[in-house]
Amino acid sequence: MNDLMVGRVRHTSKGFTLVELMVSLSIGLVIFAGVMSVFVGMRSTTAETSSYGELQENGRFAVSVLTDDLLRQNFWGDLSGTFSQSNLIATPAQPGGDCVGEGVNNATFPQAVGPFRTLWGKTIVAGSLKPLTCLTMADNTRIMTGSDVIQLKRVISNPVAAVSAGNYYLTSNLASGAVFRADAAVPEIDNSRLWQYQHHVYYVREESDGNGYVPVLMQGRLANFKMSFSPIIDGIERIRFMYGVDTDTDPTQPGYGIVDTFISATNMTQDLWDNTGGTRVLAVKVFVLARGIRPDNKYTNTNSYQLGNDLPFKPNDNYRRLLFSSTITLYNNSVESW
Repeated sequence: MNDLMVGRVRHTSKGFTLVELMVSLSIGLVIFAGVMSVFVGMRSTTAETSSYGELQENGRFAVSVLTDDLLRQNFWGDLSGTFSQSNLIATPAQPGGDCVGEGVNNATFPQAVGPFRTLWGKTIVAGSLKPLTCLTMADNTRIMTGSDVIQLKRVISNPVAAVSAGNYYLTSNLASGAVFRADAAVPEIDNSRLWQYQHHVYYVREESDGNGYVPVLMQGRLANFKMSFSPIIDGIERIRFMYGVDTDTDPTQPGYGIVDTFISATNMTQDLWDNTGGTRVLAVKVFVLARGIRPDNKYTNTNSYQLGNDLPFKPNDNYRRLLFSSTITLYNNSVESW
């Protein structure tokens, strides 16, 4: 009996040998490394997908905002013919902080000299002066060079029943109209309707973001009887425009009313902006370059981005970008009167 018990003690189970432990650890490390590799890859892919999704959203939104405004540029409600002081019985004083661009008649409201510019733009060049009088010195130092500034005037598409404080309005019929402040008496015009007047400006500047700067699309608009600016879309690095011009001046010719060439803001002449001599701007090509908010140190952007007919933009940095473009027909410029 004692011999049997001793034998049982001698045959107890053994643990892993050192070789078996090393093999097990090696296999475990290989599996763990594989899992970590998949995890890191999925995380990197998710971050990249999220970044491009943000670029898509910002870029498309910017194109949508600019397209909506350009489609309605030079729209003056019921008033037919050219929008000028010759068709208006009254215009108010220019608003506070008015945005005056190049040309003799390029403020918010028409003046009694030269054609009224309802559309105008300029490419920002390093070292150049402010393109608009309403931009501040901070704008002058942070505005993105190589990008465009564009301004346009129109009335909001739908007529209103009553005025709202702080706004300007156009009351008009087919033959005449008047622009007035909301705190003034409404000019009397037979069979007229009310339309809210707007002067919009778009450009790109850098805004402070922690220890760095983020490019944003800025919008200027009439509010509280003055031009007010605010950022509307983050991550928009550049906007550029090509203006489609009809150079045919004879309405009887087959090419009249058709875009003959697209011209950058830099090469647009004063006559082209004023639509004088029979030439007219009938379309606009819009280019929007969206940039990531944060850099990705694992990514180097060596792509080339063509915005219009200028030299391509080659960033060579750690930001992801997407380029968007669209062509807008300026319906309100294609007819002499409604």
